[in-house]
Amino acid sequence: MGYSDVVVSVIFLSQTVVGVLGNSFLAYHYLMLYFVGCRLKFTDWILQHLIVANFLTLLCKGIPHTMSAFGLKVFLSDIGCKLIFYAHRIGRGVSISSTCFLSVFQAITISPNASRWTQLKVKSPSYIASCVYMSWVLSFVVNIAFPMYMTARQDNRNISRLRVYDFCSTVHLDKITDILSAIFLPIPDVVFMLLMLWSSGYMVCILYRHKQRMKHIHRSTFSFRSSAEFRATKTILLLVSTFVFFYTISCILQINMSLWHSPTSLWVNMASVVAAGFPTVSPFLVISN
Repeated sequence: MGYSDVVVSVIFLSQTVVGVLGNSFLAYHYLMLYFVGCRLKFTDWILQHLIVANFLTLLCKGIPHTMSAFGLKVFLSDIGCKLIFYAHRIGRGVSISSTCFLSVFQAITISPNASRWTQLKVKSPSYIASCVYMSWVLSFVVNIAFPMYMTARQDNRNISRLRVYDFCSTVHLDKITDILSAIFLPIPDVVFMLLMLWSSGYMVCILYRHKQRMKHIHRSTFSFRSSAEFRATKTILLLVSTFVFFYTISCILQINMSLWHSPTSLWVNMASVVAAGFPTVSPFLVISN
């Protein structure tokens, strides 16, 4: 194993360990709050789903790629490749939907009482709770065809119809199927991203207008900056901006790899590191705020 392989394996291992520890700390924190009888906010309930999605993404990306970087290329069967990639796709889908619902719910929560969202404030928890559960079902359904084209990597196979990755391969059918998959599979992600960007922009506008009004109020007791709503809004905006950053880079890398029949190890490793970036960083953003 060369020097570059050692560096890559250390990066994957460190990212996986740090991410699992961060999400485990948050999971432990919420378990303790549950056992002592504390009443959690609705945003905390959505964050718990995000933690589960983070675990799926980290374990299904970090561990296999770490083993592959250490030189173990053929260690999964066809069923193993299908399950690993299917679970990763589910975790990825729930991650983007949970982040979106966090942003939408917080935008509704901090909206002015005189706005059109007044009636929705009361009903939003039940609506978004149903949407969170539906996002799990949607991820299971949308990605059900994805593992059908995953196979184990075997050097004795005819690879003319396979797109080879580090430890698994995908069956390359035809250009029409690839184009249809590229068009229809990202539709849920695009919808969630648009909702996320809209709600985040709406929150930024609300905070800016409030800040302008607060310039005329000198008593700090009325300051929204020290309130729980401001801290929650700041944390969610930070989560959203971090997610958009990693998701954009991941999409660029995925598009580049889809254009090649057999992507190089460098591109595959870069895409994997970026894909696990948000699940690794997000728990520490929540903890720090």
